[in-house]
Amino acid sequence: MAYSLKNIGLNDFRKFLIHLGLNHVRTKGSHEIWARKDLTRPVIIQSSKDPVPQFIIKSNLRTLGLISEDLFKYLNSQN
Repeated sequence: MAYSLKNIGLNDFRKFLIHLGLNHVRTKGSHEIWARKDLTRPVIIQSSKDPVPQFIIKSNLRTLGLISEDLFKYLNSQN
């Protein structure tokens, strides 16, 4: 499957975060907060939006110090 940042499912993005060693810390309303000790900021996703909006993915990849190709490589390895 060809991926773009517009069609990343919520479960796929959660699996990606787990793969990177992030832990689900808490849920507040419809926002999930994920963290890892070495990150300066938590990763926040909206659990009510599926697929995950493009701007949220871009922002979280920036927080993680990754680029979209890293996400695509992971998703392609899962298929």
